[in-house]
Amino acid sequence: MDKIIKQVVGIDCSKDTLDGSYGRLGADLTQQIQEPAKFNNDPAGVNKMLGWMEKRRQKDLDIVFVVEATGVYHEVLVNTLVDKGFKVCVVLPNRTSNFFRTTKIKTINDASSAKMIAQFGLEKQLELWKKPKDVYRQLKQLTRERCQLIDQRTVTKNQLHAEESGAFPLSSSIKRMKQLLRLVDKQILDIVNEIQSMVNSDPQLKHRIENVCTAPGVGLLTAVTAIAETNGFDLIRNKSQLVSYAGLDVVEKQSGTSVNKLKRISHKGNKHVRKSLYFPSFTAIKYNPHYKNHYAGLVSKHGIKMKAAVSVQRKLLVLMYTLWKTDKPYDPEYLKKESGQQSLATPTELTQGRS
Repeated sequence: MDKIIKQVVGIDCSKDTLDGSYGRLGADLTQQIQEPAKFNNDPAGVNKMLGWMEKRRQKDLDIVFVVEATGVYHEVLVNTLVDKGFKVCVVLPNRTSNFFRTTKIKTINDASSAKMIAQFGLEKQLELWKKPKDVYRQLKQLTRERCQLIDQRTVTKNQLHAEESGAFPLSSSIKRMKQLLRLVDKQILDIVNEIQSMVNSDPQLKHRIENVCTAPGVGLLTAVTAIAETNGFDLIRNKSQLVSYAGLDVVEKQSGTSVNKLKRISHKGNKHVRKSLYFPSFTAIKYNPHYKNHYAGLVSKHGIKMKAAVSVQRKLLVLMYTLWKTDKPYDPEYLKKESGQQSLATPTELTQGRS
């Protein structure tokens, strides 16, 4: 290999270990991928991996670390690498899994995964990962904690109802469940107050969130969830990418005359964004004429109410993205002018339309 045009380190993360494989791409598009090395998934292990990498890399060419997102186990690694000035790409497991199926590898383990991730990085043009701002990271932690507490409250309420409705209810169990419900309610309120305080402490963030909250049906928690989960829409380039990120994109499987499955949303995106849009969509349908007419038109067309509601969720998400990017409040008159179109305008179009 005379000239190297690209070099990467593919890393497979687990709770305790990091499997790293160095790969390089020549000008003739030939690949060389070395056998992986294993390191501890801790700061000392990361430093040891960097020393291993420095012995192999070409010094005058940037090196890119391609890391598969694995729960939270990759977070220390990618933050450490970015802090040290390295380029990092974080890829979702479904992307690497789909790539693995195109190769001839039959045995999948940590070592082979690291090699495949390195090959994936050599063959694909990937977006660099950016470290999320502290305020977005903290808001994401708070909104997710609140959702977990709400789910726990629902479970406890069901248990309480079952216990009280039984033939022989146990008073001590009922007492503990009611105490738990009061505690969960207090914790949820504390989280909401902390979110509000955090937003109020940043005037610029507060102003932009207030603009997003002018969208029909969108409240503080919905806006904060969408913004936190997307890191302020930082890596979103267009509305199609946003819809796909949220798992609200439509997928279809059709082949010949024997395969003709119904269209559905992929569900392969961020479930927290989708979940936050559920109730706002029905509020928008009830009180906003634009979304009410859109919903009614879809229901009259195919008769599936939930499918029509998902379409409204998709429109609301794009509208929130537009208001955030343009830093302008919702304009109902603009939507009335565009009510005959199937999709909302892009941020550029919205800005031009008001100039």
